[in-house]
Amino acid sequence: MFKPLVIDGHCDSIGDFIREKRTLRVGTEGGHWDIERARAGGMALQIMACFIESEFKPHSSSRRGLELIQAAQRFIAENYDRVLWIRNQQDLSQLPNSDKLGILLSVEGGEILGESLFMLDIIYELGVRALGLTWNQRNALADGVGEQTNSRLTLLGQNVIRRMNELGMLIDVSHLNEEGFYHVLELTDVPIVASHSCAHALCPHPRNLTDDQLKALAHNHGLVGINFYSRFLTEQGEASIVHVVQHIAHIAEVAGVETIGLGSDFDGIEQAPRGLEDASKYPNLAEALLQAGFHEGEIDQIFNKNFRRLLGDVIK
Repeated sequence: MFKPLVIDGHCDSIGDFIREKRTLRVGTEGGHWDIERARAGGMALQIMACFIESEFKPHSSSRRGLELIQAAQRFIAENYDRVLWIRNQQDLSQLPNSDKLGILLSVEGGEILGESLFMLDIIYELGVRALGLTWNQRNALADGVGEQTNSRLTLLGQNVIRRMNELGMLIDVSHLNEEGFYHVLELTDVPIVASHSCAHALCPHPRNLTDDQLKALAHNHGLVGINFYSRFLTEQGEASIVHVVQHIAHIAEVAGVETIGLGSDFDGIEQAPRGLEDASKYPNLAEALLQAGFHEGEIDQIFNKNFRRLLGDVIK
């Protein structure tokens, strides 16, 4: 079986770790993602999100975000012999690593910054290299898709984009409203990512990207990471690996294979698609794409090379 290396743009597994539900070391503890199953699936790098839960917003967002970053740091420290913390280009150059799984830290929710640009530098110093500007709600940077507004970025949000470019942080626009999405593209000097989204043309969920957005990402040399959440893949109930392939095929036609990555949203979704039940199952997707007519070079792009190029363009 063809087994390409995997870079996954988004998982929420650190939430289980901070709540002491799982160690994230072995698959017998449940969930979708852990080191053992990620390595079995061919993973070279996981972008691990620190998701600030709604109950902490707005007043405790910064505190909770810092708690999550500290938990992620503890996870890395406890597994120093099995994971490699990716913070710069020198770290990236060590991947793929036969002994260690790469981990790059992200925060999902710009509310960690409160109303202070200074906090961006703080989380950078703590090792965070990607930031999702919003979740579904409004914060001091921008509006999420749940607000259903046509608002662009605030002045603070605009300054955050410029400072992220300077620091070498990956700008994540999944969950951002459409006007904010285009405003980011006006401001950024480097490619961006929608780390865990799908194609609106196939499933008209507000979290999915329209064809025009996909084309704009392609023009920016950015990426969309395909989300495995059933509600983003199909309106017909439970999704399967077939729906994932359909979204990949549509985006390839609209925006090119070079605009596609993987962003499973493992442990942030209730149920993974049939055939992609956990992080060990990525080879099933590679096989399904081969059967759909993609060649191995294209699958390598989707599975790892596009994300590797993006990180090479952004991370310093």
